Amino acid sequence: MAGSDPAVRAAPVAPDTVKILIAGGFGVGKTTMVGSVSEIVPLRTEEPLTAAGLDVDDLTGIEEKAATTVALDFGRITISERLVLYLFGTPGQQRFWFMWNDLAVGALGAVVLIDVRRPEASFAAVDFFERRDIPFVVGVNGFHGQHPYPPDEIRESLALPEHVPVLLCDARERESSRDVLIALLDRLIAEAGAAAR
Repeated sequence: MAGSDPAVRAAPVAPDTVKILIAGGFGVGKTTMVGSVSEIVPLRTEEPLTAAGLDVDDLTGIEEKAATTVALDFGRITISERLVLYLFGTPGQQRFWFMWNDLAVGALGAVVLIDVRRPEASFAAVDFFERRDIPFVVGVNGFHGQHPYPPDEIRESLALPEHVPVLLCDARERESSRDVLIALLDRLIAEAGAAAR
């Protein structure tokens, strides 16, 4: 029997993969978060902002922004030899929101990034995941390292239930982005355990 021969090794087992969305409004740091935490060079579909978009895109508070995601960002992070996360950053501009439905297919959870300078830019993302019953956490991206509001104030302003984690983060920093993803995994594991009972 082949199974009793010590020279015959079992075939390696492919890791489980989990699809996670990184979502939020225009210019909140989605591309930055995917890039900071991805173990591979991320796929980006950024294009320069042009004069044609000046009447369409609201750059208030993000006047220095020079490019925008027009399809998606993609990155990967290996949690363990048995678990790999595939990260899909959504486009933030309203004219590209139709793509969110396709990107959400098969996603187990999401990170909704909030820019406290423009929290209204992420209201649609919160609504999107609530309506589809996709578990999410909120990452409050502190631009220039600033977090002027505590998580409880942000939770109240977004009318989020207590079970939705709200975390202060800096999307530029790998560890900070990783911690937001771990909080999402914790939520997914807790909900899966509760459903199994």
